[in-house]
Amino acid sequence: MNTIVTSREDILEASRELIRQKGISALSIRSVAAACDVSVGSIYNYFDSKADLISAAVESVWHEIFHRQGDAAAFRDALACIAWMYDRLEDGSKRYPGFFTLHALGFMQEGKAGGKQQMARVWRHIVDELCVVLRSDAGVRADAFTDQLTVERLADTILSLMVSAMMRGEYDSDAVLEIVRRVLY
Repeated sequence: MNTIVTSREDILEASRELIRQKGISALSIRSVAAACDVSVGSIYNYFDSKADLISAAVESVWHEIFHRQGDAAAFRDALACIAWMYDRLEDGSKRYPGFFTLHALGFMQEGKAGGKQQMARVWRHIVDELCVVLRSDAGVRADAFTDQLTVERLADTILSLMVSAMMRGEYDSDAVLEIVRRVLY
């Protein structure tokens, strides 16, 4: 898997490949340097620490999983978006076996403040994007949202349900789609 490193993105690609092949626990400065066929010091030219490398690699995996290029139809309404998100999570679990569970559990341990912050950024980004779709969905009833059920609360709840399903390895979106259909339309 050796590749010639010419940029931070090359290092992140090598890191994603290590995560794909061996899991997130195999990610270290040394393993990435070996995969890139460069010295450990070369990796430190791009990343200040192992934590910085792992954080960037995990963020890169999430970005790859949820990359929207060519998926514009998935954002035409809330139901299509939610189904797309479940599909992306299922695809991501196949491409990165064990990533979701190890990432969620590993970064939520005591002393992993950077990981918690990174997970919070990923979560916020996904919720924000789902809010955009919910707000732009022309089919949503005018009275669907209230002070108790705001767009943000619904998006956060939907993502919570997705993460719960993801941790169980279940990617059937039918129940969540039915709940959303009944609440919004």
